[in-house]
Amino acid sequence: MQEWLANQPDALGEELLIIQKEFDGFDDTKERLDLLAIDKQGSLVIIENKLDDSGRHVVWQSLKYASYCSTLSKLKIAEIYQKYLDKTDPGKDAKPLICEFLGKEDFAEVILNLGNDQRLIMVAAEFRKEVTSTVLWLLKHKVFVKCFKATPFRNGSDLFLTVEQLIPLPQAEELMIGITEKEVDEQSSEVVQVTRDQLRIDFWHQTLEKLQDDKVTLYRGVAPSRGHWLSTGAGLSGVQYVMIFNRDEARVHLEFNRAAKEQNKMLFDVLNTDAAELDKAFGAPLLWRRMDDKKASIVGYAKSFDGHNRDSWPAMIAWLVEHIQRMEKIFDPQMPSLRSARQKFQEIAV
Repeated sequence: MQEWLANQPDALGEELLIIQKEFDGFDDTKERLDLLAIDKQGSLVIIENKLDDSGRHVVWQSLKYASYCSTLSKLKIAEIYQKYLDKTDPGKDAKPLICEFLGKEDFAEVILNLGNDQRLIMVAAEFRKEVTSTVLWLLKHKVFVKCFKATPFRNGSDLFLTVEQLIPLPQAEELMIGITEKEVDEQSSEVVQVTRDQLRIDFWHQTLEKLQDDKVTLYRGVAPSRGHWLSTGAGLSGVQYVMIFNRDEARVHLEFNRAAKEQNKMLFDVLNTDAAELDKAFGAPLLWRRMDDKKASIVGYAKSFDGHNRDSWPAMIAWLVEHIQRMEKIFDPQMPSLRSARQKFQEIAV
């Protein structure tokens, strides 16, 4: 299961960059954590997985690892990831990959492992009540923990694994021990408030309201998301307009994410031939990212904000609404030529 999670971290409901397996780089102890990752905000994520029962001590074990990891510097984290890459993908450089994952141009701009924002994710087939009760108590005190229930099953010779988020969810009060109904309501409410999922849902709800108030139809029918992005179609399959909400910035993208990598690069190249004119029409230099080692390609623009400070949201939302409209205004007229280029590309491929 550890190998499966290392290769499919998005099964945990968010984008994570796995930077080490069986990490044992702690002074004066031989203990090792299962998986170490970075999230999109640059926080370290400690992932502990159990094949069957969670056991009674998994929370204490995870908290120990979080305390050990709290002292890791940015350079040390890059070094840990580089050792992992040297084993799994020789020749790759950790720092540029971290920059790409966090959307930064230079490693000097990257912020990793800030303060006490280390997060815990626990995965098991079953969770004991003494574990879930403790996790919910930790969430109340703003220690960010998630629990996922993993269920393996077989269909003939094929093996499958389903992963379901168990905590935090409002119905998690059923998993708590020895508290009154009032305390359940209060703790469940506070759990929701401290989750990043809820923070993002609140932000996107306000953003969609602003789009509606401004009579912008681009995101009509799109619901608030738990993710840090919100996308909508650009009128060509696999091409999307994307708004991004991060802890330290807001971004808008035109993203080429069709099933075939070659088509994404071709469509990007068609637009890139007119990059200077499109930048001028947008009113600022866009970031043109072909990303040859990735399936998708992106044309984007970003601005720094204190995203997790709700007082910053009105200015952040106004910026997103203005600039996603600018993206639509300059790129919508390009869609017919992109459709034509796609058709020619498909005919040549056939």
